Amino acid sequence: MFKNLITLYRENRRQSQLLLLFLGLFLTIYFIPAGTARFDNAILEGVRLTNWYAREHVILCLLPAFIIAGAMTLYISQGSVLRFLGPRASKPIALGVASVSGTLLAVCSCTVLPLFGGIYKRGAGLGAAVAFLYSGPAINIMAIVVTAKVLGPELGIARAVGAVVFALVIGLIMHLLYRKEESARAQGSTRGFEADGAERPLGVVVTFFSLMIGILVFANWAAADSPGWMLIYEWKWQITSLLAICLAGLLIFRWHWPVSHLVVLAGIVAISAWQLPGAPQLSFAIGALGVMLIAATRESDQEWAAETWSFTKQIMPLLLGGVFVAGMLLGRPGYEGMIPSEWVSMAVGDNSLLSTVLASLLGAFMYFSTLTEVPIVQGLLGAGMGKGPALALLLAGPALSLPSMLVIRSILGTQKTLVYCSLVVVMATITGYGYGNLW
Repeated sequence: MFKNLITLYRENRRQSQLLLLFLGLFLTIYFIPAGTARFDNAILEGVRLTNWYAREHVILCLLPAFIIAGAMTLYISQGSVLRFLGPRASKPIALGVASVSGTLLAVCSCTVLPLFGGIYKRGAGLGAAVAFLYSGPAINIMAIVVTAKVLGPELGIARAVGAVVFALVIGLIMHLLYRKEESARAQGSTRGFEADGAERPLGVVVTFFSLMIGILVFANWAAADSPGWMLIYEWKWQITSLLAICLAGLLIFRWHWPVSHLVVLAGIVAISAWQLPGAPQLSFAIGALGVMLIAATRESDQEWAAETWSFTKQIMPLLLGGVFVAGMLLGRPGYEGMIPSEWVSMAVGDNSLLSTVLASLLGAFMYFSTLTEVPIVQGLLGAGMGKGPALALLLAGPALSLPSMLVIRSILGTQKTLVYCSLVVVMATITGYGYGNLW
């Protein structure tokens, strides 16, 4: 009988797989504990976290990140990328630049993904691209300062040093593991990059991307218990507007965009900001989408809009689906999901190896927006969490999340994603365990 079933499966493999999929979906729906308080609340937490993510991160974080990533594939010379970050570039230079680049960004594990995809698609080596992927959300100056101020200088210093070392080591290991594949990719990238098209002057390109990254950083500037940070926070929209005006001037004088189009767009943004003073993110969205609409109507810049849309299609559905699942399982900070928070507190309540491993795994799957990991760890420390697991959570949490894993897999493939995530968890565990026993 079993032999006949196996034969039937092999002869009708596609239909059998479809039948098993339908059967699995039916059994899942049939046995869902609908009506129980914890399950119903978990579904609501998934919806609430996704709603919060859409309100707080999609417009201000992901939208400019998609636009910057799309611009990378068009306006950054592939030859320059290969020279400084490519598979054949000097490893100390490539990994060093990529590993400290996160100090310029204040982004979460999801916002860095389009930027990572942009430089990797443009020809950056796997090691350098992965070093940037880790460093982007892990090393930014704001997170290090807030960590030191709230959790103590020793944790702040340990996080800063550990994050830089992690980026270097993980990037180097990924390069060594896939050096043959990267060598073949380098040969394919090198062929024909000399015909990369007319390049704009380096200074113009650097100014262009500096302005866009500045807009991304200041639009997402978070409040912090520091007079300097708070001063910038109070003026962040004025600074963002000034940078946007400078970007418009650059597009007019060096990209030769029509003045009338940008003046009309600026007028619409100004009117929306005046009519909706409490929702500056909507005016921000109008400005960003307006720039992409103008780019789509210009033959020389259509590829910018096309690449931006390509990144959006690839990344956005996976992020939203991953955020929903993460919210359903772990809830939001201070709220319950399917996994009770008491289990988390009990699991990471000392400096043992098991607690540190569990803290690393929790951090890898849980979603943290920029700086939210600090009050979460502060609360866990107050509930008895050991300092070793706390450091492990700080090193693994901001750099990984379930949504980011899904997107990284779509860019690098399953095997490389598993290796990268495993390296982050293992290194966070080793570092946290050593730190916990030292202190």
